[in-house]
Amino acid sequence: MGNNFEISVVASNEAWAFEKIELAIKELQRIEKLLTTYNDQSETNQINLNAGIKPVMVSLETLQLIQRSIRISEITQGAFDISYGSVDKSLWNFDTKMTSLPDAATAKKMVRLINYRNIEINVSDSTVFLREKGMRIGFGGIGKGYAAERAKYILKNESMEAGIVNASGDLTTWGLQPDGTAWTIGIVHPNFADTIFSYMNVTDMAVATSGNYEKFIMIGGKKYSHTINPRTGLPVTGIKSVTIISPNAEIADAMATPVTIMGIEAGLAMINQIKQIEAIIIDDDNNLYTSSNLHFK
Repeated sequence: MGNNFEISVVASNEAWAFEKIELAIKELQRIEKLLTTYNDQSETNQINLNAGIKPVMVSLETLQLIQRSIRISEITQGAFDISYGSVDKSLWNFDTKMTSLPDAATAKKMVRLINYRNIEINVSDSTVFLREKGMRIGFGGIGKGYAAERAKYILKNESMEAGIVNASGDLTTWGLQPDGTAWTIGIVHPNFADTIFSYMNVTDMAVATSGNYEKFIMIGGKKYSHTINPRTGLPVTGIKSVTIISPNAEIADAMATPVTIMGIEAGLAMINQIKQIEAIIIDDDNNLYTSSNLHFK
């Protein structure tokens, strides 16, 4: 899925632990084959290749993940949308060759196919249909969180009492460290990808961060985030990073980007209405904001 995964576990028998970790790795590989956009045979790409043509039969697993994605789109009023894949890579490729911004009119035109309402699901037939030709879905905003939860499920089901699955910075934890304390999770400094600016102690919780410290471009001396507003086709501004804390890595992964897109006030207002989810936001001026139930120092 284009991400590095790290699995850490607590066990008294090393050989047994590696055996169980291998099962989790196989689960990650299975999910990758299901959801990847780098293989035409994946269910994701079969849906995309038949956009505007015909419905595609998929597994119940993929169907349900799309259903949950659409539900998050509804909650975030479209700030989260798996049909973001409809944006042509020529608009935003975030490499060193990109030296100027697309004009607003061009960007707006190219995001016209981003619309979760045009993802049609038929539960009885287990099919998914993208109503418009050129539409594409992708699970970049939720897939690694889902995969992390699946790896955690496999390990817990194999009697692994404690561990962390780290999906390129989106972490899910369970149990305790060998000394009986909760896991210490660092929060990346928004200006320096290899620096931790604070930390928290958690167990049986997931933490996901979306920020512009890893993937961005510099144009005219200004940093532009890789997070694109699906309504405008242009990068979001004003927020450097959003960290979401939730019992579920899929939810944490999926909610980080829409909070960035919605902005501080609207994003926190939404988070404050949802149980068991908290947010930490850092703006472009390094000011820190948190959801109402999080007391952060």
